[in-house]
Amino acid sequence: MEYATSAHSCCCGCGEEVVAPFTPTDWKMTFDGETISLRPSIGNWTLTCRSHYVIDCGKVIEAGPWSDEQVEAERRRDRTAKARFYGQSPKSEPPVQFTPPQATPGFWRRVWHLVSGRS
Repeated sequence: MEYATSAHSCCCGCGEEVVAPFTPTDWKMTFDGETISLRPSIGNWTLTCRSHYVIDCGKVIEAGPWSDEQVEAERRRDRTAKARFYGQSPKSEPPVQFTPPQATPGFWRRVWHLVSGRS
């Protein structure tokens, strides 16, 4: 099968159509005679729902949400895999640097900084 695609309604129930192309670098569908499985997971990062799930033996298994940094890292990995497979040199992109959010200092710490002149 040279060209094939899966199209299904988003499993979160939002009603959006989800398309998963079957290619050497994208999704794979298996059929055991009764049920289908779709791998890897489906991450609907461009939809409002941002759902993430796997279809395994005809059952939907919800996967955890991904941060924007994780989504961008996966997009980079995907572009690199496609470039390698199709014989192109991948564009050099800087690695994604995850910066954890800074905790806001508590009330007394802010008071102490004001009193002591620290910023």
